Amino acid sequence: MMNAEKLNAAELSWRIQCVDETTSTSDLIREAGMKGEPSGLVIFAESQTAGRGQRSNAWITPTGKDLMFSVLLRPEQPMVQWPRLTTLAALAMCKGIEDFLPLIPKIKWPNDIYLGPRKVCGHLAETYTAPDGAFLVLGIGMNVNTVQFPEDLRGVATSLLQELPATIREVNRDLLAATLLRELSAALSLWDDDFHEAIAAVRRRSLLMGRGIRALVNGSEVHGRVLDLNHEGHLVIEQADGSSLVLTSAAEVRVQ
Repeated sequence: MMNAEKLNAAELSWRIQCVDETTSTSDLIREAGMKGEPSGLVIFAESQTAGRGQRSNAWITPTGKDLMFSVLLRPEQPMVQWPRLTTLAALAMCKGIEDFLPLIPKIKWPNDIYLGPRKVCGHLAETYTAPDGAFLVLGIGMNVNTVQFPEDLRGVATSLLQELPATIREVNRDLLAATLLRELSAALSLWDDDFHEAIAAVRRRSLLMGRGIRALVNGSEVHGRVLDLNHEGHLVIEQADGSSLVLTSAAEVRVQ
């Protein structure tokens, strides 16, 4: 099981809890936030029965194999800047993998991390309002030691262990978690005036830059070639007629 005592002793700027099983770590963090819990709480779970990702997709993994955790944040930044968290979290997860393992992850806008053509990590940021003010819940799921996926996910999902040499039998989740949380702290420090540095770092790690995509936006399909990320991390695409379009969010993005 994940070792909360060891993680809390690792000089991280987070208060860490670990549970055996829950519906979703984001549910636990939301409940804590509604009760007034301060920013900085992180909850890891060995197993989730109702984990969720983008578009309400389930994120349920084998017990004790992967990393499923959520973070409580009460940003000092104005709420208009809160959507930046998606970009910052993507950068943190990507850099955390790079720091810890000899792998080259890529960011698929807005909130997925890929190794080659397959997804290894996803995150979801949600805003809630409590009597004492609004707060953010950042939920993260990373496939770490899983080697067998359901049939419908084979070919589209992978894990860190699957992408490593066969001589490596297991990835240390405690050490990986500490690395990810350190990178998350570093990324969050770029939330204000230095956000352009985060954009530049994400741009270098982009899976989509220069590629044709199909995106589902407000129920309609949008097609185009990715040109850039703008100053807020939104996707800039060139449509078939030569006009540019800025996507602030998308329910689905697929490379064409």
